[in-house]
Amino acid sequence: MAPVPSLPIKVGHIDDVQELRKAKPATVPERFIRDMADRPKVVPNLSSSLDIPIIDLSKLMKTDKDEVMQLKTASEEWGFFQVLNHGIDLNVVEDIENVAKDFFMLPLQEKQKYPMAPGTVQGYGQAFVFSENQKLDWCNMFALGVEPPCIRNPKLWPSKPVNFRETLEIYSREVRKLCKTLLKYIAVSLGLKGDVFEEMFGVAVQAVRMNYYPPCSRPDLVLGLSPHSDGSALTVLQQGKDSSVGLQILKGKTWVPVQPIPNALVINIGDTLEVLTNGKYKSVEHRAVTHKERDRLSIVTFYAPSYDIELGPMAELVDEKNPCRYRRYNHGEYSKHYVTNKLQGKRTLDFAKIQSKISN
Repeated sequence: MAPVPSLPIKVGHIDDVQELRKAKPATVPERFIRDMADRPKVVPNLSSSLDIPIIDLSKLMKTDKDEVMQLKTASEEWGFFQVLNHGIDLNVVEDIENVAKDFFMLPLQEKQKYPMAPGTVQGYGQAFVFSENQKLDWCNMFALGVEPPCIRNPKLWPSKPVNFRETLEIYSREVRKLCKTLLKYIAVSLGLKGDVFEEMFGVAVQAVRMNYYPPCSRPDLVLGLSPHSDGSALTVLQQGKDSSVGLQILKGKTWVPVQPIPNALVINIGDTLEVLTNGKYKSVEHRAVTHKERDRLSIVTFYAPSYDIELGPMAELVDEKNPCRYRRYNHGEYSKHYVTNKLQGKRTLDFAKIQSKISN
């Protein structure tokens, strides 16, 4: 993963939410309670028209025109879609879910052998915490750099569960193939050469983060994960099959819950792809909410260009009607900027935006 800040960060005491749930199931410490404006509101009877698009990869791989158009619409209007027939063996999907759950169910002292240091995004704990008064997410995280091997921290790869490493390697290889395939058809939907992103990205960076959200006695007061967009090109989300509905995306001004579809994966456009497409395809704010009685597990893979690549809007997507909206920058610098700032909606993308000059 990207470099981390050198200055020490004081984050104060961070309760482990699983331990908190065990010891004081009815208690929500003040640091988890959101300001009134940030609390999740229940939206009754949302129309099914607000279900995110579904893409059938088997049709896409036949360059089915309707499916390519559906992908284009999903990327332009939603920034999210669910993909069916994704080609990853369902045993592989089940295995990664099982080892992730097994890891989170280990005793706390075992998980604490792999600590996430403040200001970093690898290990066990809470990421994106940079101050002592910052509100905390009702979530435990375990994050690892996967590819290329130079971003791995071997000390953070757990020895328990015993099959964790092998299972993650197999799963990550399959997700990497999926990301390459999806990017090929995203390029086609833009009228570009299918291999344009693979050629541009170099040795793509891949990281995984496993999130565990225990039940919370007051889900109306907390967030499982703060609103944010992803810094990646593509993000692949696997939701635990018995998990509560927790993912919400911001559509207009409405937080829309994403209803899990059996055997589907949720894909979202990251900031990097928004920049490369000059804003044509959008990264979208999303968050996680909690449930009073049910827990939730998710496994998230982030796929992005090599850190040494220079990025900016692609020339084919810039013209008089669509002037350049983002500057060129080094992707490693952007990644460092992303991981050293707390999650604040899409604010991290300001790093790349060309500020328009408005005359008085």
